[in-house]
Amino acid sequence: MRAGRIIIVALLLTALAMGVGMWWLQVYAYYDELTPEQAGPVTLVLKGNEGGETIAASDLRAIDSESSPIRFRECFTTSEPLDALAQKFEAYEEPTPLNAPGWFDCFDAEAIGDALESGEGRAFLSVKDIRYGIDRVVAVLPDGRGFAWQQINACGEVVFNGEPAPEGCPPVPERLE
Repeated sequence: MRAGRIIIVALLLTALAMGVGMWWLQVYAYYDELTPEQAGPVTLVLKGNEGGETIAASDLRAIDSESSPIRFRECFTTSEPLDALAQKFEAYEEPTPLNAPGWFDCFDAEAIGDALESGEGRAFLSVKDIRYGIDRVVAVLPDGRGFAWQQINACGEVVFNGEPAPEGCPPVPERLE
């Protein structure tokens, strides 16, 4: 009877340790905080042009992970008026801010998404196909707070599901075929 209790306690402690380890791996282990130099300048694509232009950004904080191309998150402030940005830069259709780990507290995906849905904030294309099928998106709110993330675009959504690239998509790299 006593041996059975010891085995049960050992199994429970092992399960607890594994659960804590898995949580730590997901929330902390794979993310790196980036310096502003590592994150690079905040760039937006000009309307009707493939080229980008850097916008003023300060108080930049960013995280990224080598484990996934969509784990990049960035927060910054800009002094550039939102209406001026909207007149000059390419809007991003269907922006979907992705959750950040709780410790990266400047990035609240739900609040950003709500601001974009209400029209209070605006989303812009920063880099098309930063990696095949992944775009970098920048959202700016009227108070000058800005956010960036990477999300799967329409081409990536189809190709990553194992289907051929739709018409109008760039050729699929060999490593993805």
